[in-house]
Amino acid sequence: MQNSFTSVAVIGLGYIGLPTAAILASKGVHVVGVDVNSRNVDAVNQGEVPFVEPDLSGFVAGAVSKGKLSASLVTPKAEAYIVAVPTPFLADKSMDDKYIRAAAEGIAPQLVGGELVILESTSPPGTTKMLGEYLIELRPDLSLVAGKGKPVLHVAHCPERVLPGRIMIEMVTNDRIIGGLTVEAAERAKELYAIFCQGELLTTDAATAEMAKLVENSYRDVNIAFANELSVISDKLGIDVWELIRLANHHPRVNILQPGPGVGGHCIAVDPWFIVAAAPDESKLIRQARETNDAKPGWVVEQVARLTGELTDPKIAVLGLAFKANIDDLRESPAVVITQELSRKLDAATLLVVEPHVDELPKSLLGLTNVQLSPLNEALDQADVIVVLVDHDVFKNVDPAAYENVPLVDTRGIWRK
Repeated sequence: MQNSFTSVAVIGLGYIGLPTAAILASKGVHVVGVDVNSRNVDAVNQGEVPFVEPDLSGFVAGAVSKGKLSASLVTPKAEAYIVAVPTPFLADKSMDDKYIRAAAEGIAPQLVGGELVILESTSPPGTTKMLGEYLIELRPDLSLVAGKGKPVLHVAHCPERVLPGRIMIEMVTNDRIIGGLTVEAAERAKELYAIFCQGELLTTDAATAEMAKLVENSYRDVNIAFANELSVISDKLGIDVWELIRLANHHPRVNILQPGPGVGGHCIAVDPWFIVAAAPDESKLIRQARETNDAKPGWVVEQVARLTGELTDPKIAVLGLAFKANIDDLRESPAVVITQELSRKLDAATLLVVEPHVDELPKSLLGLTNVQLSPLNEALDQADVIVVLVDHDVFKNVDPAAYENVPLVDTRGIWRK
């Protein structure tokens, strides 16, 4: 399929937006990335990446040096707009759409008709329709459908399906679901993603595409909840849960996931709540899985508190803050929640936090006087209790025998004897 797109604006230069912008630019498309954070904008314009993601820096530096990629605080005119902004949930677990509306308010003045607007942000069914209608509210001289005597605006949804740490690989190889408000919008979006995506491009309507992403992550959340519940049961019964799962997985039709300290990241920890909010009476299993996984950090805190016992001013080595291994992404991380709760519950303790992928503590931990970022060796050598929260490679390389006499809570099973 021959590409007819020469200019694209990507709204949001985060963990999805910047890789999308960079890979499009590497294919010869002129891309402007838009962000509200001037530090992100400055970093990209210097050919730098403001977060950790393997291989991304090469794409960004190359595209910037060739003049194909730049960043701006202001939305430019473009043939296509990709919206990749946060979609957090509110207190009632419904989506907060303020960032999507802000993106629309930046896009609307630049439209002349014929443009393609794609929402990549994970969102509940109906959000893409809301975006389209809001754009038309801002620009009543345009229409979402042909035959109205007005220039047409094409609006579609294409949820990302990539794993942090493998984004630049999976963005190319994974199949993509593309849902349009109209058939023509879906086909136009398919044409855009065909520029770089080698996976199958599957078209449908926007609401189904939105729901598909939520279902994918809810499926994973339910399976993780089963593993996490097994870990709590096994601890009560004195059973090694990792050995239990290893043996059970020898059954030809059983594939139990690995337990952990909870569930983090912007997708699995958030998306199921959108289904629950949309159909609260019908989503009992999905709700229970979320509640099971959300409760796991509290269980970990109790395990650590039990090991500190009557120790006076204990030092606790907390290994990891990221939500998964070998990245710097702390969004919705259960490790951060556990650290916060340990600081509150064990106020006489000193928490020596080791996170090799960040240079400073997140804002949620900065005000806690008994929490400090520490080098790995110093934290381990001083520790009265060790808590493994993330399975970073650097932690796997530690010889656990050197600390076999230090009480341990290993939520990842990497230091098992």
